[in-house]
Amino acid sequence: MTLPHPATGDPFPSPVPPGTGWPGDPADADTPVATTAAGVRRLSRRVLLDELDARVSVCRACPRLVAWREDVAATKRASFAAEPYWGRPIPGWGAPRPRVLIVGLAPAANGGNRTGRIFTGDRSGDWLVASLHRVGLATQATSLHAADGLELVDTRMVAAVRCAPPQNKPTPQERDTCAPWLDAELALVEPWLRVAVALGRFGWDAALRAFAARGYAVPRPRPRFGHGAEALLSAPAGPGGPGRDVLLLGSYHPSQQNTFTGTLTEEMLDGVLGRAAAAARMAG
Repeated sequence: MTLPHPATGDPFPSPVPPGTGWPGDPADADTPVATTAAGVRRLSRRVLLDELDARVSVCRACPRLVAWREDVAATKRASFAAEPYWGRPIPGWGAPRPRVLIVGLAPAANGGNRTGRIFTGDRSGDWLVASLHRVGLATQATSLHAADGLELVDTRMVAAVRCAPPQNKPTPQERDTCAPWLDAELALVEPWLRVAVALGRFGWDAALRAFAARGYAVPRPRPRFGHGAEALLSAPAGPGGPGRDVLLLGSYHPSQQNTFTGTLTEEMLDGVLGRAAAAARMAG
């Protein structure tokens, strides 16, 4: 059964086959598919960013996550029963040469897994994008679907785990299987990167691992996560001399639990993202 996309009206099945016209779909029917952890490692190497996004978006390396994301896409939440669901992994999205990189945990089952774009179509995305807009890092305050015209300003968003996990809890094995996608994406954007913002402890730990894998020096003792936490990650020297250091910032995740309880307020989120925007500009 096909259903109309809420923006374009084009019909799609759920999950959406690659290359069938979904807004922002980076893949096509010929995009190679990783089906194992070894496949992720192999297919994440030596590709440009657009091709990396395409390969991420068709990955099938974690059987539990594949089954979950596709089951959610088929059964649907009642409030979205008339819409098709993307039902595939979510690639990074935003500026191809970002000065700010935002690292989250994983797509939401009825957010990114439905819309096909990270932090889009759920309350976490509403909070994050509204804050990015207030600090000048997004062109509009809403993130509804992949054809809504939103653009990020010198900013890119990625998830440490690219598929929606049950109870929003990927296993350590799933985290490690997915890690090469983040490592490869970081390698492609790091020449322009000045600041990374980790949303939640999971994002903080994933960011530290990814930067360490790229040769960045992580302070000792290992920086602890907290809202407003900061750590300067010293870049390794390259052929042309020392690389650019990256400032890592921590923020509580804009989950419903955190925002409903007041653990995270708009002012708190604006404070971290505003610090990111200012630090990225000052870094030159």
